[in-house]
Formats: sequence, C-alpha cells, structure tokens
Amino acid sequence: MEKTAFGLIGKNISYSFSKRYFENKFQRLMLKDHAYDLYDLQDIAEVQRLFEKPNLRGLNVTIPFKEKIIPFLDELSDEARQTGAVNCISIKNNIKTGYNTDVFGFEKTILLHRNENHRSAIILGNGGAAKAVQYVLSQNGIDFITVSRKSEQNFENLSPETVTEHLLIVQCTPVGTFPSVEDCVQFPFESLTKQHLVIDLIYNPSETAFIRNAARQGAKTVNGLYMLEQQAEKAWEIWNR
Repeated sequence: MEKTAFGLIGKNISYSFSKRYFENKFQRLMLKDHAYDLYDLQDIAEVQRLFEKPNLRGLNVTIPFKEKIIPFLDELSDEARQTGAVNCISIKNNIKTGYNTDVFGFEKTILLHRNENHRSAIILGNGGAAKAVQYVLSQNGIDFITVSRKSEQNFENLSPETVTEHLLIVQCTPVGTFPSVEDCVQFPFESLTKQHLVIDLIYNPSETAFIRNAARQGAKTVNGLYMLEQQAEKAWEIWNR
C-alpha cells in the first residue's frame, strides 16, 4: 500500500526544516502510512509531473516558487490571493488549493513580541515571505515601508533617520541563510536602539549575522523558528480538514 504523501518543493532545499519536523510528527502520532519528501525542482513546470502522484495530499512551497506556483493551482484562499504568494497546497479530489500559512506564523510571532511602541515597520525584501509580512502588518494597523534592491527606498539609500523612526524591523530576504552564514544585507545598524524589535525570518542559522549586528546595538531580536513551527502546524491542520 502506498503511503499518504506530503512534501516540500523549492530549490536547493536539502537543509530544510520541514522534512524532519513532519517525520517527527508522524512518528509521535504513530502514522506509519505517512511520508514527507523533498522535491528539489529546477523549474516550476516540473510540479505538473509531481501533481500526478496519486497519493499526494499536501505540499509546502519555499523559495523561489511561492509566487510562481500560483498558475498551477485551481483555487486560492483569501490570504493567498491577497498576498500573491503560496507556501502550502492542499490536494483533495484533484483540486489543488493554495494557502499562505506564513501569514498565520508571522502573526503569531508579532503578537507574541511587539509592544505599543512598535507602530511602524521597515520590511527588508519584497519576495513571497515579505508579502505575508505586509499582509499581517496591514491587518494589525502597523504602517510599514518596504526596502528592496529595486524599490525607491533601497539598501543603498536607507537612512539612519528612517531606522530611528521605525521601531519594528523585519528581515525577509534569504541573505545570511545556511551555508552563507556570514552574509548580511546592507543596513545602518548604528541607528538601532533598545526600543527596536528586529525579526529575521531566517531560522538556519538560529543567529544570523543580521541578528548579531542588531543585538550588539541592544535591540530585541527574534529569529524565524517559531514562525516556521506555527506555519507548519497550520499546514498540518489544513491538510487534515
């Protein structure tokens, strides 16, 4: 009998947290007929062959396919449609529905750590993860500016004064992810204070160069592990509806 299949699609994902997380979950729940695999795709079009797998019930989606996967799906949840990014797919009766559980994971993170001073934010990056962060901040009435390589406000011209005015910083780029752990986006760290909350969505390594630099200025720092666990739990809930 074929196992009920789940997995992760992305590029260069051998380091992934998801496989270990879900295999441990299957073990705890004694689900011997469940399997979780990594699908390292070079091109998103390869997903069509994967969708033909008869026992496939759900997929997680990571960089660089969170936006590119959308044309291959049948339906989108509200938050996936509004963010334009999908990181979780449920497959039922051959209907492939895209969700954004990053939204759920980031909202849990921000509600846990923010205080009343964190009324405006700087979002670093503008990819799929940043779209989820933008959505959550909007839903919670937190103003934000987005800094990316191509935006008007970019890494070259982000001023110390702007950082002083925004006490919440969310690092959404993959810069500094294992194995390139010494890499760090350009940022005026000297403007950070003890009032700042700095969230780096990277979880591997647990302490990025960005977080180390922020912590040296006394800022409160949070990595992406809790968000990752929360979005994984939300995915599991969706797959089992």
